[in-house]
Amino acid sequence: MIDVGNQTRLLPHSTAGWLALVAFAIFWAILPWFVPLYYIELGTSAMIAAMLALSMQLLVGATGLVSLGHGAFYGLAAYAVYLVSPENAAQPIWITLPIAMAVAGLAALAVGMFSLRTSGFFFLMVTLAFGQMIFFVFHDTKLGGGTDGAYLGKPLISAFGATLDLPRRQKPIGIYYVALIQLLSMYIGLAVLLRTLFGRALEGIRVNEHRMRAVGFDTFKIKLTAFTLAGALAGAAGHMWALHRGFVNPEIVGWHQSAEALLMILLGGLGSLHGPILGALALTGLSEVSQLLTERKLLVEGLVILAVVILLPKGLAGIRVRKDHAADGADHG
Repeated sequence: MIDVGNQTRLLPHSTAGWLALVAFAIFWAILPWFVPLYYIELGTSAMIAAMLALSMQLLVGATGLVSLGHGAFYGLAAYAVYLVSPENAAQPIWITLPIAMAVAGLAALAVGMFSLRTSGFFFLMVTLAFGQMIFFVFHDTKLGGGTDGAYLGKPLISAFGATLDLPRRQKPIGIYYVALIQLLSMYIGLAVLLRTLFGRALEGIRVNEHRMRAVGFDTFKIKLTAFTLAGALAGAAGHMWALHRGFVNPEIVGWHQSAEALLMILLGGLGSLHGPILGALALTGLSEVSQLLTERKLLVEGLVILAVVILLPKGLAGIRVRKDHAADGADHG
């Protein structure tokens, strides 16, 4: 029998669940050995989207905060990489990644200081307003190439004085594994965080913030910390975008980035930490398949997403949850 009281809601509640996640990670680790280069690049794009959605899950699933400005931190980090690693002067990843996360985290701290003084619909609109402000900084000015965007020097994959110098055809494989390592690190880091007192406090705020405040928790500081951390993690995803694409434009700062991340969370499952990853992979695959089937790919995507929301209210991750609950019922019996 599983003692659910000692477990974190967003994490698997059984050994089988954890083993399934490990098997999934191993599958993604060996995938480049068996698929063409095109699908390796597609897999990298899916993992970057998963990183953004996973960073937002710290707000949405763990804390109960829905933000439409989260994508701005993602794009801001990519622009930070552009500024420190211009096209003809690429910098090592151990320099560009901390800078990108710091810029995104500081921006999230500044936005959170104001937006977290509101709640509900007003919080949603304030984060959207700040996100649009950041968007127009890059869209209506020559900073970062203006509306046309600009190319940058892809950060060098290097550490301890050694640089991974791959042939041009194999570089996407190296970038794929960098994305995989960062995604796994982000998941493990958040899994550990959610098991701490801070993670329990976030869960308490999600359930009943007034009660948490009544028992002595400074809920504003806790939410601001989570908001800042989520922004920094979105910055890691934005850095990975710059490393993968080598190009920035104002579209990556737009509010639709936040909307897509929310869609991935809903598609994968709001009640699990791995749900956003499943949602990102599913949405990327759905987009790829739908454009092969018809020119009206958005119609196909909309119909499939609608079907998933209706038939699987707990998302794709909920399929596994039901099986776990059935097994628990058998154990109680």
